[in-house]
Amino acid sequence: MKITLWHNPRCSKSRGALALLEERGHAPRIVDYQKTPPDATQLREVLRKLGLPARALLRTGEALYGELGLADESLDEDRLVAAMVAHPILIERPLAVSDSRAVIGRPPERVLELLDD
Repeated sequence: MKITLWHNPRCSKSRGALALLEERGHAPRIVDYQKTPPDATQLREVLRKLGLPARALLRTGEALYGELGLADESLDEDRLVAAMVAHPILIERPLAVSDSRAVIGRPPERVLELLDD
């Protein structure tokens, strides 16, 4: 199985998710999504695989979340996706993505759900 991990090496949860996958013999493709941010199409595909709206992928604790007024419930999916594309720090991490599904690795053990596919 091919797994891609949207990873932030400075994040303990992200490092933990990577370690769990490696301990089980998987070598995920690593994407440092802050250095190589997704485009809107990629982000929408991950949201589809997650089965979640864009708002569920936002890191609400980031200062930028407040500065950009993203708590405004009237903002549509396009605006939220555009904000995450422009500012990838707003994307929840880590994200583990397979061909058919994706999971948010919070807690990190959630990435192991992909191994059941």
